[in-house]
Amino acid sequence: MPSRIPQVAILVDTSRSYGRDIVRGVRRYVAEHGPWSLYLEPRDLRSRFPDWLKNWPGDGILARTVDDQLLRHLQATKLPVIELRTSVLQHSFPFVGMDNSVIGVRVAEHLRNRGFRRFACYLDSSEAFFVERSDRFVQTVREHGFECSQFKSSGAGKKPLRWDQHQRALADWLTSLPKPLGIFAVNDQLGFWLLDAARRAGIAVPEEVAVVGAENDNMLCDTASPPLSSVRLRGQAVGYDAARILDEWMTKKRIPKAGEKHLHAPGDIVVRQSSDIVAVEDSRIAAALRFIRQHATENLDVTRVAREVALSRSVLERRMKALIGRSPGEEINRLRFAAVEKLLTQTDLTLDAIASRCGFTHPQYMAEAFRKRSGVTPGEFRKRRAL
Repeated sequence: MPSRIPQVAILVDTSRSYGRDIVRGVRRYVAEHGPWSLYLEPRDLRSRFPDWLKNWPGDGILARTVDDQLLRHLQATKLPVIELRTSVLQHSFPFVGMDNSVIGVRVAEHLRNRGFRRFACYLDSSEAFFVERSDRFVQTVREHGFECSQFKSSGAGKKPLRWDQHQRALADWLTSLPKPLGIFAVNDQLGFWLLDAARRAGIAVPEEVAVVGAENDNMLCDTASPPLSSVRLRGQAVGYDAARILDEWMTKKRIPKAGEKHLHAPGDIVVRQSSDIVAVEDSRIAAALRFIRQHATENLDVTRVAREVALSRSVLERRMKALIGRSPGEEINRLRFAAVEKLLTQTDLTLDAIASRCGFTHPQYMAEAFRKRSGVTPGEFRKRRAL
């Protein structure tokens, strides 16, 4: 007789990219360690608990919970459950999800690296993880010595009751802020609304206001005008890890502790037009930064940059260091290694090919310098970012 196949229900919202990525991660784990019998249906966050699961003789559940009612149904099953969304509602399930504190820091550094010295945050306080993202963004900005204006949404989970009033208030807030300005919208829904308000107010994006969202929902980011930059959440890594923990629990290889948390760092910022700009009020340095960004992966040196913007090398280095905290040479290297990371993550190119595309003459030098900067070899970096 064949051995019994584990039965697992996936109660994950598939209406957004993050939920679909979680399912892809589960699928990958099952392909490697299964088979499992999976219950899966299209869902959004407000979908009901399927009634037939109340007396289901299954083996485990993977769920993203939005309210106490769904949580009570999950608890009543007495089955192993891995929670993938809420760490605030009272439950004893293991939690697997994103480290939201890192998201705010990453956006602040992204905007600061592009020369912004004025910042704002558009937040929704209805979820603790949104507040955590905004708090860390504001904290990081202030640690750099800058202030941060804030605008609170009436709720990202539902359309505001008076959409026209909401957008007028948002546009008035944007108009009142000094520019150039970098803004963090704590999720892509808010980022989408923010870009609409900027367009209504006649504010140029990204020239006057650069916007970065979070969650990298492809539908929202690509439909936004202009397309929205966003922090990529590593949903596949979350789904894979959640399936692994559930598998160990179902097979009694390891029983997780009540309420234990497994947090994954977010991925990179997917840069689209809404933040693809260098914001520096010094026109010569702004031109130098644009030139470096366009040519960093070529045979570029500081002398060529200085000649391009008609400054002496010493003046260029002094003014750039004062404005963005990095010398021209450091900025060239930062962008080159960012290009290396992108190619390691998104392609199967060899190190020789990556070195050639990123402006390095010797692949061995690139690999050693990469290890010193990141703490891992290029090969190790590629494996870690594979999920």
